[in-house]
Amino acid sequence: MIEIDDPADPRLDDFRDLSTADRRPDRPGGRGLVIAEGVVVVERLLASPFPVRGFLGVRRRIEALGDLPAPAYVASADVMAEVVGFHLNRGVLAAADRAVQPSAFDIASTARTLAVLEGVGDHENLGSIFRNAAALGVDGVLLGPGCSDPLYRRSVRVSMGHVLRVPFAPLDPWPGGLDVLRSRGFRVVALTPREGSVGLADAGLRGSRVAVLLGSEGPGLTEEAITSADVAVRIPMAPGVDSLNVATAAAVVFYAIT
Repeated sequence: MIEIDDPADPRLDDFRDLSTADRRPDRPGGRGLVIAEGVVVVERLLASPFPVRGFLGVRRRIEALGDLPAPAYVASADVMAEVVGFHLNRGVLAAADRAVQPSAFDIASTARTLAVLEGVGDHENLGSIFRNAAALGVDGVLLGPGCSDPLYRRSVRVSMGHVLRVPFAPLDPWPGGLDVLRSRGFRVVALTPREGSVGLADAGLRGSRVAVLLGSEGPGLTEEAITSADVAVRIPMAPGVDSLNVATAAAVVFYAIT
């Protein structure tokens, strides 16, 4: 452990200005680092294939992690706040390089259930979907156009680090890649509240290979995606309610298929 009392110390640059969008190390234009916050998420980072570069935290949080494979910089909460740009309640950060990810078709070759996302641009919703996928046994997440990066700091935090263990990959071409999933035995299911879609309980999804399409927070799936699916499925709702938050809807469907 290395004591640091100067916020300008260049050894802390991996953690600097995490709230400043154009300088954040986990954003495009930055260095593309993976930033983990809090003891639980850092522990999941340590158990992942992402190569850890270093740690920054208050002493008791660093000590809670045990033996570490990279430099651990110990600082006061005030020094940490000056470095990262905000007060960090969780008391510890880790930074890692990105790992090589499998392809969509590598993931599909061994999976039985997949989430396929289109236009999910909100980092918190994306992180929640990954957390739900991990909790409910979904084998992987494939990303169509318009999705944010699962490895942005906020997505990693909201997922409780599960984006580091649930495999994900872009699905390209779109929506032509759905045909490849279908050729590998997946039933492609579009989740939509539109009239004429089949109720979730009547769709017969449990026990088969299923790829669930989930759309953006506002308009949902595009017409192109829906028509490329084998079946359109809806979650029945009470009168006067037309939809659920995409992460909540994902949890309901994941439970139904697994």
